[in-house]
This record gives sequence, C-alpha cells and structure tokens, in this order.
Amino acid sequence: MADMEDELKCPVCGSFYRDPIILPCSHNVCLPCARTILVQTPEAEPPSPQGRPSASASDYDYLDADKMSVYSEADSGYGSYTGFAPFVPNQKSPNGVRVFPPAPPPPLRHSSLTCPQCHRSAMLEERGLRGFARNRLLEAIVGRYQQSRAVAARCQLCERSPQEAAVVCEQCDIFYCEPCQRRCHPARGPLAKHRLLPPAQARVAGKPAPRKISTCTEHELENHSMYCANCKIPVCYQCLEEGKHSKHEVKALGAMWKQHKAQLSQSLNGVSDKAKEAKEFLVHLKNMVQLIQENGVEFEACLVAQCDALVDALNRQKAKLLTRVTKEREFKLKVVRDQISHCTLKLRQTTGLIEYCLEVLKDNDSSGFLQISDALIKRVQVSQEQWVKGALEPKINPEFDLTLDNSPLLQSIHQLDFIQMKMAWFTFDPNSAHPDILLSNDNLTITCNSYDDRVVLGSVALSKGIHYWELSVDRYDNHPDPAFGVARINLLKDIMLGKDDKAWAMYVDNNRSWFMHSNSHTNRTEGGICKGTTIGVLLDLNKRNLSFYINNVQQGPVAFENLEGIFVPAVSINRNVQVTLHTGLEIPNHIKHVKSSSSYSPKSKTKY
Repeated sequence: MADMEDELKCPVCGSFYRDPIILPCSHNVCLPCARTILVQTPEAEPPSPQGRPSASASDYDYLDADKMSVYSEADSGYGSYTGFAPFVPNQKSPNGVRVFPPAPPPPLRHSSLTCPQCHRSAMLEERGLRGFARNRLLEAIVGRYQQSRAVAARCQLCERSPQEAAVVCEQCDIFYCEPCQRRCHPARGPLAKHRLLPPAQARVAGKPAPRKISTCTEHELENHSMYCANCKIPVCYQCLEEGKHSKHEVKALGAMWKQHKAQLSQSLNGVSDKAKEAKEFLVHLKNMVQLIQENGVEFEACLVAQCDALVDALNRQKAKLLTRVTKEREFKLKVVRDQISHCTLKLRQTTGLIEYCLEVLKDNDSSGFLQISDALIKRVQVSQEQWVKGALEPKINPEFDLTLDNSPLLQSIHQLDFIQMKMAWFTFDPNSAHPDILLSNDNLTITCNSYDDRVVLGSVALSKGIHYWELSVDRYDNHPDPAFGVARINLLKDIMLGKDDKAWAMYVDNNRSWFMHSNSHTNRTEGGICKGTTIGVLLDLNKRNLSFYINNVQQGPVAFENLEGIFVPAVSINRNVQVTLHTGLEIPNHIKHVKSSSSYSPKSKTKY
C-alpha cells in the first residue's frame, strides 16, 4: 500500500489531498490549493470558447471569501495567482508550481484554473470552485491510508533508533522528535506558516470521516441517480429534466458502475502482468549485478594470472639469456688471461736474453766471445722468430657477438589487448606494415609503391573465437597475385604472404587460387578475382582452421587445419592492386560451403 503514496498527494502542496476536487482534465487538486492557483483575467477578455456566462459579483464575493480563508493561521503558506500586478514570485510548491504573494482585491474579473499537471485551463462558472465535483473516493482512500500510517508515531528523521515523535507537520506530513524538529524544521523562513501538531492529534485527524454520499455538482441537494454517456459523468434526475443533460444519452448508474469496474479490472490484469514481468526483470537485473561482480573478480584473477605467467616466462628467458652472457664473458676472459700469461712468459724470456746479450757485448775477451757468439746469435734469431705477425694481437674481440631482438615481443606486448570472441574489429597496422605499403581511409585501404609483394598486418592478435573479415578489390591491373590470410607477428614482410613458415594464405590471380604455407602451394582451385571482387577470410579458432571465400562462395576446401597460437590478419600486394578492409562482420547466412575436391598435383613449389 505504501507504493501508492504519490497517488494520494496533491501536485501543488505535496501533502495528502484535503477536500480533493476533480478538474475537467480528470486530475485532482486540494480545494484549498485550488484557491491559491486561481488566475483572474481582465474583465474585457472575451468569454471562453465553451460560451460559459460571465461571473457575477456574488461569485467574486465567494472567491474573496475563499481567498481570505486561505490566509488564515492554519494556512499552508501558499499565496494566490491574483491579478496581473507585477509581483515577483517568492515561493514554489514542492512540485515546482509558482506561488505568488497575495495582492489587493482586483476589479471585477473572470477566473480560470490551470491544472498543475497537464496545464490545461478551465474557466470557473457562476458557482466558482463549487462547480467542480468533489472526489469522495480519493478522500476516503487518503483517510484509510493515513490511518494505517498513524500507528507508528516515531521520528522519521533520526539516523539511529528513531525517537518518539514530538510533533508532526501538517504540510510536510513528517513526524519529528524535538532535536530533529529544531534542526530540520525551524519555525522561521518559508516554514514559519507550517502547522505543527501533536502526534496524537495527527492520528485523530487521520481517522477517516464517515463516507459522504456523492451529490450532484449542479444540484447539491440531489444524489446521482444516472450516468450521462455523452459527458461521461454521474448526473441527478434534475440534470435530466431541466439541465444540460436533458437530451443526452443516459444509462443506469449501477449498470455503468459494474461495467466500468469490470473494464478497470480487465485493464488492471494487463498492467499487473506487466508489473509482474517488471519485478521478474528487476530480479534478473539484480542477479546480473551479482554475476557481473563475480565475473569481474574472476576475470581480474585470470588477467593477473596471465600477465604473471608472461612475467614468469620472461624472467625464465631472461635467466637463460643471462646464463649465455655469463658463459660468453667467462670464455672471453679465459682466452685473454691465457694470452696474457703466455705473452708475459715469452716477454720475460726475451727480456732476459736481451739483458744477457748486452752484458756479453760489454766484455773485451775476444776469444771468449767467439766461443759463444754463434749459439747466442741463433738464440736471438729464434727469439725474434717467436714474435711472428699476429702474436701481438688479441685472439678475441672484446665486443659480445650476442644480439637480442626484442622488437617483435615489444610490439606484441603493445598490442596485447582483449579480443572479442566474435566480430573482432581492426584496421591495418601502419607500424607493422612494410615501408612500401601505403595506407589511407583511416588505415582501411592499402596500396603499394613496389612491383614486389609487400606485407601489411592487422592491428589485433587473435587467439580464440570465430572471426570473419572481408577485403574488397578496388583495383586490379596486369594479373598480379595478391595474398590474403593470417600470420605470426615476426613473419618476413618483403615477400609474398605464405612463402615463409610464419604465414598461412590464399593467393589468387584472375583465373585460379592456391593455398600457401612455407612456400608450399596446394589446392589449386578455379575461379579468380577482378575489380569489385570480395575476398572473405574465416578464422575459426574453436575448430582451429582457416577458410577462404570469393564473393561469398567458399574457395576450395578448408585451407588449413590444426592451427595453434596467436594469429594476426595479413595481406600481401604489389603496386597493381588496391584493397579495402571490412571487419567486425557476422558470418553471412548466405555463405555457401562448397566441398570441392582438390584440383592440384602433389605438393610443388610451382603454381599451375
């Protein structure tokens, strides 16, 4: 029952309806609030389109009396839309309806009331606001609802363990304890005119009054007895005999009551079904919140594990490379140290021989000199021969001959991203393309400025899922052999796609096609390409195979099977071809899988 509270509150004051009246547009408004939003138009204004008679002076006396009652001590604080005086609005209702301060009584004027919900205007007749029907049913429902809420007189603003309420604001319809009332509802400013009641009085006031019998708005002493089918309102017998409903079609009140109840019940069944669906949908959405949170945690854990595995693999490879560097360093140091020892020994021997010969030359004993001179000369000559060419050159280069090419790995790391299981969207990658490849159209169209075949890769790496993309042939001259397929990131880019062992491709001319991997040509199939042809590439990593299509018809059998690892879309062309890439595609329903037999000779490196 609490869900319908908004239905029971006036759109002007925001409080529960008090003496609600029904406007011609079928919306409701409190009778006191209706008095505050009356708009009075100049006396010279022409009559309303409905041709209602102008208001009389007695009517304005009634309006003035109403207006005076609005500004009593029990007033809600809302002023009247009176006259056209240049007053500036200083308040707003809870629902944004502008409220003006009271103005001096204007001269004789017509009055109208604008619905605060749909903004349709209604002119008041001679009886003023009494001409609008009272909504007794809504009034009774408000009373029952307030009675059901009045049992718990606890503060509604306490943050913890609500205290017993000391007052209730009649306008705000909120129970306050004394501290919350002083803090949230001070007796000054815009709230000064609000009426604060003891909770007990609020409960008494909340008791529904005895149900009043609905009477005719035109003839207040008469009860409704019939239903006017033209005006769709209940009427009394006087309305039928002498009023404006005398020539209208009327029906029995009880019969129409049952008929409309049945219609409302039937309509409610449809709304109830939708409400049930909405509740189930909300349950589904709340379950989705739980699943999203769980999947997010799981996916984060998976991502961390994958990245940690990459880091571990990199660390292991780093350890292997460091071991190789250490071995190379130790080898070079041993060679140099051995050469130092050998050279030091020979230098010491040579230096000793030189010093001995110098001492011999100092001696003047000719016969003694001649006894040893021949042997000494031979020793000096042998010592000199030991210092042959290259003996005084290092045996190794201090530079290390190890070269680490980490650019493919860095490029793979930079391209490391989440991939879609289907409909992967990508472009050609200008960073990985051969320098002779020219890209345009936001990297979707490629040409080449060389007569030799050059390779360009896609901007994503694929490792799982099903992916389909197409390439349209924009230009095709002089029978070239463009190739389409997939490759590893570190393939050769200055030869036709598929000539090395890092690419799997179909190359095609104007008559036939071949599949190629590791420079092995297989599965020659009739049917070539020309300007306007569409090449389709289907990479099914669930089944680990690759297939090709020309104009939505499969070209030959499945081209390659048992594919494993990470693949990048790839194309090779020369200057006689221009192609445009189309990605993010679903597999077309009209693709025909042709199970044709192979029309090629055993594996050969010569195409037919």
